Amino acid sequence: MSNNDEFESELFRRMETEDKEDQNRSSKYETALAKYNTALDDEDIAAKVSRLIEKHAAENDTPEVKKFLFNCIDLTTLKCTDSETSVMKFTEKVNEFDNRYPDLKNVAAICVYPNMAEIVNDTLEADRVKIACVSGGFPSSQTFMEVKVAETAMALHAGADEIDIVIPVGKFLSGDYEGMCDEIQELKDVCGDKHLKVILETGALGTASNVKKASILAMYSGADFIKTSTGKEQPAATPEAAYVMCQAIKEYFLETERKVGFKPAGGLNTVHDALVYYTIVKEVLGKDWLNNGLFRLGTSRLANKLLSDILGEETKFF
Repeated sequence: MSNNDEFESELFRRMETEDKEDQNRSSKYETALAKYNTALDDEDIAAKVSRLIEKHAAENDTPEVKKFLFNCIDLTTLKCTDSETSVMKFTEKVNEFDNRYPDLKNVAAICVYPNMAEIVNDTLEADRVKIACVSGGFPSSQTFMEVKVAETAMALHAGADEIDIVIPVGKFLSGDYEGMCDEIQELKDVCGDKHLKVILETGALGTASNVKKASILAMYSGADFIKTSTGKEQPAATPEAAYVMCQAIKEYFLETERKVGFKPAGGLNTVHDALVYYTIVKEVLGKDWLNNGLFRLGTSRLANKLLSDILGEETKFF
């Protein structure tokens, strides 16, 4: 056999091996998905959600539930106009809350861009309030993986307790489950024991089946929370997406015994919106998920509305 023939033979063998490895990796994710029912009907989901809300939402409209929901808020500022001064004032309001309302539990976290983590870390005095940072090329997830890793590591170094990332939606929709999952796994490795919240951007996924698949793959890849939306795409959070995600969390827990949190975000504008998501979590996941270690609300505008309802008068504290 000539050297040329040997080279071509070796090249063919390597290509064959790589093809088999790719198939094995792909089949790993298909095998994971096969354990769950992902063939969902959008109209059926909408009908189930409508019945659930109609039956149970009113019973949760209580002062105790509203106080709990306030304590689940990730108070968020993600504006192009954010500055060190504005974020410092934003954080100081959270500090002041403890003194102004000593009988109420504070928000769960302050969520900012990574370059603002140090300001929050230096300013925050309120006990039990976490620092969350969006990272990984938020909100589009369209940047180099090296940038995503560096940004996440820098946010953690600056004081972040939690990281919120967006899945590479394009990879998911094109069927590149391996590429999507590898990214999540790599960023979870960077986070270590810090919580990683994985945003599915459900409005871009199109169908309940896609939301279910993305939920399962994110959890298998290490997500500590799965989150609906960035708030930058429409539609943002919806009760239907929340229902599917909570069903996926429940089924994943039954399969693996690992509890993953849930966070609706984007478009939470009214107290009723918050009560709807509380109702879905309570009815689908149960009381074990009714704590701010496993349930968060991503919002800023809702804080004053919930506080006003709790106090019984219009309040513009934040």
